[in-house]
Amino acid sequence: GGEASGHLLCLDRATTGDGIISALQVLEVLRRRGITLQDALAGLSRVPQQTINVRVGQGMSAKDIVCSSGVATALAGAQVAIVGRGRAFLRPSGTEPVVRVTVEADDAGLMQATLERLADAVKAAAA
Repeated sequence: GGEASGHLLCLDRATTGDGIISALQVLEVLRRRGITLQDALAGLSRVPQQTINVRVGQGMSAKDIVCSSGVATALAGAQVAIVGRGRAFLRPSGTEPVVRVTVEADDAGLMQATLERLADAVKAAAA
């Protein structure tokens, strides 16, 4: 499995994340495919991405906020605003009382504006 931070878990090889094991796993896949790392990364394009954690009020459920009509409408609007250029999504945290608002787009300004609008809608619902 993997995490957004780039932290890879190879639980069939170790019980915790280990950078050396992860690197060896990548090298093994490249060897099996007969390609270089440069070849594997040729189609990769990096885009600006940012996540804002919006704290939910006491007694409120992050999941209920994500499912609320106002937030659902704001998310749909954000997705339309960046269609074909990025993505926007919300995720209630499983470990703390926050909604994670994430937007990525091919343009940093578009990403930031979309992120702020969506986070504002979540903040309003979480107040």
